[in-house]
Amino acid sequence: MAMSKEVKTHPDYPVPETMKAWVLGDPGELTYVDKPVPVPKKAEVLVRIDAVAICATDLEIIHHGPPAMIEGGEPFNKNFTPGHEYMGTVVALGPGVDEYEIGERVTVEIHAGCGQCKRCRQGMYTSCHNYGKNYGDVDKGHRANGFTTDGGFGEYQVNNINTLVHVDDSMSDEEATLVVTAGTAMYGLTELGGLVAGESVVVTGPGPIGLMGAAVAKALGAQPVILTGTRDNRLEIGRKLGADHVINVRNEDAVEKVREYTGGKGADYVVECSGAPNSMNEAALMLNRGGKICLAAFPGTSPEIDVAYLVRNNIYVYGIRGEGKTATHRAEAFMRQKRFDAGLIHTHTFDMADLPEALRYAKDRVEDAIKVVVRNKHAAQQRAAAE
Repeated sequence: MAMSKEVKTHPDYPVPETMKAWVLGDPGELTYVDKPVPVPKKAEVLVRIDAVAICATDLEIIHHGPPAMIEGGEPFNKNFTPGHEYMGTVVALGPGVDEYEIGERVTVEIHAGCGQCKRCRQGMYTSCHNYGKNYGDVDKGHRANGFTTDGGFGEYQVNNINTLVHVDDSMSDEEATLVVTAGTAMYGLTELGGLVAGESVVVTGPGPIGLMGAAVAKALGAQPVILTGTRDNRLEIGRKLGADHVINVRNEDAVEKVREYTGGKGADYVVECSGAPNSMNEAALMLNRGGKICLAAFPGTSPEIDVAYLVRNNIYVYGIRGEGKTATHRAEAFMRQKRFDAGLIHTHTFDMADLPEALRYAKDRVEDAIKVVVRNKHAAQQRAAAE
């Protein structure tokens, strides 16, 4: 689809009418096809996708559907392109957009709320009351790229200006894809207590969000930061990212060790990123009375929870969805300042045409993959031509 006259472009960044993108057919079935390049509308820009990281939620969507919701239902066989942790270059501006410039490097948040419901007006756009209503006669303007609208497993995508985060030139494309992961961890800690300097934080589960949780907590001044998990190599990465103590739960009692490291009192906060069956109850036992738990993982089952213990000990429980309240901007600032090296969790890179293999590496943890990044060749080719 050709750009309209109201859309601003630049000859240094030519925009084709069609692009290559992966679309989801039946569960687990992806096909590389030609799709029209989307046209940015008011308050939107067109982003040339330079790199995109694979998230565990992408795998869940591709194989099972939820939490994606396309046109009010499952995402299968609807010409839907998944992928949400992407970065790139602004190549076209929608009508009236002057907040960003063509050629500017950006990374993206997932969610752009409708802007009119109660939660959006409170800044809680990841809890938009009109989630998924972006089609037909129920179009409220909501977007969640890779969840309710097309995402980043392609060459171009439109984004609302509210979802964009400027990327400093000192940051590689691969590192920039990790801003949203760090932003999710930042959002959790913001909701739990804001600035946590001097308070103790436990992070359970050294996946990408858990590792970034340890890094962000330390950058915020938490003391001590304790990371628990089952893989020694990932725990060691957590130590490099700022964890003061690491606990392999296969070898040690995590609750006992947390209390030891906190002088017998228990921690102030637990960020639960493992999704393990008994993780909620163990998190509660790690806490001091009046402590707070942030739930950042999707458990595979509905576990039994000792609610009475939570009540007796005045424990607060928070669930977070994504990277809300512009936490990505704060995360990018920390990464730009080199407060932690997010690149430590990036383990593999593939070309976009090889996405199925990249997904296999991420799903099966081939070669102990943590964060797998997929790159578009056209971005590198254009940069080389400009030089």
